[in-house]
Amino acid sequence: MHEVSLMEQTLEIAIAYAQEQNATRIHHLKMQIGEISGVVPDALNFAFDVVTRGTIAEGATLKIEMVSILCHCPDCDRNFHPVDTYIYECPDCQHLSAKIVSGREIELSSLEVS
Repeated sequence: MHEVSLMEQTLEIAIAYAQEQNATRIHHLKMQIGEISGVVPDALNFAFDVVTRGTIAEGATLKIEMVSILCHCPDCDRNFHPVDTYIYECPDCQHLSAKIVSGREIELSSLEVS
């Protein structure tokens, strides 16, 4: 389960930031997770509950914001949301695109500390 190591790394970043701000408590974390990042949100929530125990983030809330796939068509020079999560075909010209603009994100997007 790579979600545990992912959450451990995210928590390390959050704690380091909180310490830089002289905070003693982390209340809320928000993450952006791409639809094709390979991260399972339920597993990430479970990992969050486990890795925050005994830390300044214990009892904090985690909000996961899913980011949908957005591709770019070089022929039409426009972005589009593919209908299929495996084949990225432009809905206008049917060109297959390998250019993924978003959907792979795994990031800590906000943090509430005190």
